[in-house]
Amino acid sequence: MRLDIRINGVKRSAEFDLARREVTIDGRKIVADAAEISPGTYSILLHGQSLEVTVEQSGNGWLLRTAGREFHLEIADPRSWRRGRAGSIELEGRQEIAAPMPGKIVRVLAAPGEKVEAGQGLLVIEAMKMQNEIRSPKSGTLERLAREGHTVRAGEILAVVT
Repeated sequence: MRLDIRINGVKRSAEFDLARREVTIDGRKIVADAAEISPGTYSILLHGQSLEVTVEQSGNGWLLRTAGREFHLEIADPRSWRRGRAGSIELEGRQEIAAPMPGKIVRVLAAPGEKVEAGQGLLVIEAMKMQNEIRSPKSGTLERLAREGHTVRAGEILAVVT
């Protein structure tokens, strides 16, 4: 999976290989292992060195703290530019929302049968210790929604909005 990220305002290109636990940032390969030791606190083994990193949501990204240093991380959503071009136009008809990546549903934000607005959060998927909110592509009625705790594959249908 390839993403554009900003670390302390500097744009970087990141590629994630989940199977190998590798991240390549601007062409530099990094092999790391991470384990959540408490909510928002992770133990990360990086180049044989153990780091404790705290992560908290901050504005449009995350604030990471480790070894007395702070880093602000933003992940650019490659779909946001396309969505922004449409202005206020919403998708029409029945919309199936597929998982953008494999992961686990850690939080459900709506319920089947509920009226939802375009852009409203429906659920949160965790992949590689990062949480991603899945939003409704249109206003309508939530016909179907995956359940919390469910492990999903990339492309699996998570929700249907009519």
